[in-house]
Amino acid sequence: MSARELAVEHHADRARLAAAATEVARDAWRGTNPAQVRDDWPTQAARLATVVAAAQLGATRQADSYVSEVLGEQGVSSAARGRIVPEALAGIASDGRDLVGLLIQPAVAVTAFLEDGRPLPDAFAAGLAALEMMVRTQVADAGRAADSVATTVRPAAGGYTRVTDGNPCARCAILAGRWYRWSSGFDRHPSCGCQHVPTGQAPKSLTTNPMAYFRSLTAEEQDRVFGKAAAEAIRDGADLAQVVNAERGMRTATVFGRDISITLEGTTRRGLAGQRLIAEGAQIPRLMPEEIYRQAKDRDDAIRLLRRFGYIL
Repeated sequence: MSARELAVEHHADRARLAAAATEVARDAWRGTNPAQVRDDWPTQAARLATVVAAAQLGATRQADSYVSEVLGEQGVSSAARGRIVPEALAGIASDGRDLVGLLIQPAVAVTAFLEDGRPLPDAFAAGLAALEMMVRTQVADAGRAADSVATTVRPAAGGYTRVTDGNPCARCAILAGRWYRWSSGFDRHPSCGCQHVPTGQAPKSLTTNPMAYFRSLTAEEQDRVFGKAAAEAIRDGADLAQVVNAERGMRTATVFGRDISITLEGTTRRGLAGQRLIAEGAQIPRLMPEEIYRQAKDRDDAIRLLRRFGYIL
């Protein structure tokens, strides 16, 4: 099986986990009284958080074997300097907050919509759409973070190639096939279907030509993916990357506008990170993996910090 095929299979496995958790979320939301959602939903959100955490755990447990297999297929050593701790990346949102705190937000949004004058059925439907997006994104983000950590602890993996799910948005289409260093954050939007393919360097077999992708679409599909005006400009000879600003709307999900990405999850005496931080007398918050990559001086330092904060053994 080729590296691309392994990546597709890997993505499909995680997508199934996300879909199952989303179905549970959908049932829970629809079983809530729309007129009392602000009062009733927090209890449901707490129950749902355990389901989402379980899906995240399933997604993170695949990382070590996936990274080893995809590197092996390319003839790259998969020798690792640590083993990922899946539980360290499950049960928290990708912005570092508790999952329950995130999953409550759709109910808060319904109240805001109602205050803006939207009808209750519309507001409730909008809340459901937000909830579904949150669940899918949190499962995918946990899996991507695990892939990143598993890549970092394998020195022969110089970085990763960004691969799309075959149906990318305009922003993702022009990023597809690019190679990034192991320490580069993975920019994505909510419900993004892109993923890492760990590599020693950027292999041509994984590279996607954005313009070739654009030309493979019908005019109607080009209009839908890129927007009618942008697609017309590209067809008229405008540079695709200039028309579609790759960074507009893209953000590293663990940041959300904050200067540093941290989490308080796992910092008590019961958590691995908490035990390590307490043992060294540390009075600092627990860094999220992508914040570690931003702060690390080099790969050795990144691996040290991943171990310190309980992400690897």
